[in-house]
Amino acid sequence: MPTFVYETLARDGSRRTGQLAAEDRAQLVRMLLDRGETPTTVTELDGAAGTSGNGRGHARPAPDGPAPAPRSARRPDQATGLAAIAARFERATSGRPTLSTAELAQFVRELATALEAGLPLMQSLRTMRQQAGGKALPVILDHLLQRVEAGDPLYAAARDYGPPFDEMIVGMLRAADASGDMSVVLHQLADLLERNVQLRRDVTGALIYPAIVAVLLLGSVLVLVTVLVPRLIEPMAAEGNFAMPWPTQVLLDLATFVRDWWLVALAAGIVGLLSWWAWISVPRNRLLFDRLKLRVPVLGRVLRDVAVVRFTRTLGTLVATGLPILDALRITRNTLGNAAMAAAIEEVESQVTGGKSLAVPLERSGLFPPLLVQVVNLGEKAGRLDQMLQHATTAFDRQVDTSIKVFSKSLQPALLMVMALVGAFVLMAILLPMLEMQSMIQ
Repeated sequence: MPTFVYETLARDGSRRTGQLAAEDRAQLVRMLLDRGETPTTVTELDGAAGTSGNGRGHARPAPDGPAPAPRSARRPDQATGLAAIAARFERATSGRPTLSTAELAQFVRELATALEAGLPLMQSLRTMRQQAGGKALPVILDHLLQRVEAGDPLYAAARDYGPPFDEMIVGMLRAADASGDMSVVLHQLADLLERNVQLRRDVTGALIYPAIVAVLLLGSVLVLVTVLVPRLIEPMAAEGNFAMPWPTQVLLDLATFVRDWWLVALAAGIVGLLSWWAWISVPRNRLLFDRLKLRVPVLGRVLRDVAVVRFTRTLGTLVATGLPILDALRITRNTLGNAAMAAAIEEVESQVTGGKSLAVPLERSGLFPPLLVQVVNLGEKAGRLDQMLQHATTAFDRQVDTSIKVFSKSLQPALLMVMALVGAFVLMAILLPMLEMQSMIQ
C-alpha cells in the first residue's frame, strides 16, 4: 500500500502536513475530508505527481512543519460567533447581483467544459469573463478571478460571494477542488442543477392552468357580487312586499359589505398575510404546517415524491463526488423544501453519527417510500450507495411525473365544480325573488 505525503487546510484555517498510507489517492482524499481537512497537496513518497488545490496543477513537496495560516484564514467566511453572523449579514445586504438556477447551471457547465478541454482554472475563468453578458455574471466572474488569483480555492471564493452559491454548490466545489479532476465533478453539479430546474418547471407547468381558472373564478365572483347582483336584486327588494329568500339576502349582504367595507377588508387581508408569514417563519409552526401538507390527499403525494427525488438525486451526487456522508446529508437536508422531511433527515444524521445505517431511521420516519429504504440498504451493504441512489433517481423521476399528472388532472374538475356551484348559487339568488314576485302578482 503506497504512502502519501499531504498538506491540508483545516477548518480553523491552519495548514497541516503529515503522511498516511492508502490504497490510492481517492481513498486518501476521502480519509482527509472525513477528518474535516481539505487536501491542497498530495504526493506519493516516490515523487509521483499529486493533486493540486485547483484540480489541475502539479503537486509540490510538502514543507517541513506547519505552515503559517494563510490570508484566507482571516476571511469573514471562516470566522466564528458574532463575526460569522456579521459576515453573513454583510453578504445578505451587499446587493450583489445573483443568477437564477438555470443560469447557474449554464455557468457551471461552461466552466466544466473549459476545464475538460485542458484549460487551467484561471484561464477558463478569464475566457468566460471575456464572453460574459448580462448584469450578474461579469460581477461574479470578476470576484472569482480576484480571489483565485490571490491564492484562494474556487469554493472559498464562491462561498465569500454568497448567493447564488449556496451550501450545496460550495460543498460540491470543495469536493471538485479536492478530487483532482474538477471537470467531472462540475459536470455532475451542472446535471444536478439542470434536473432541479426541470423538476421546478414541471411542477409550475402543472399549476398554471388551475391557477388561471382560480383567478378567473375569483374575478367572476367579485363582478357578480359588486356589479351584477346589486343592479338586479336591489330594485326588487325595494319594490317587493315579501321576505327575500336566504340566498338572495346572503348576496345582498355580501354586496353591501364589499361596497362599504372594501378598504377595511383589504387592510385585514394584508394584516392576515403578514401574520401568516410571521407564524410560518417559526420553525415549530413550519414543521407542523409541512406535516399537515403531506397528509392532504393527492397534494401530499406530490410534495413527498418531489422531496424524495431531490433527496436521492442530491445525496447520490454529493456522495459520488467524495463528500463525507454526514456533510452530504446536512447539505441534502436543506434542499428538500419540506420541514417534516428535513427533520427526518436530521434524525438520520444523528443515527449515522452514532454509527448506525441510513436505512433504519429512514424507514422509521414513515415519510420515505419502501423502495428508497431498500435501495439505501442495498447500497450501504454493497458499498455502492452513490450508484444505487443515482439509479433509483430515474424511477422516482417517473413517479414524480405520474404524481404531478394525477394532481393536475384532479384539480381541474374540482375547480370547475366550484365554479358550477358558485354559478348555481348566484342564479338561484336571482331567480327565487323573481318567482316570488310572479306568484304574488298571480
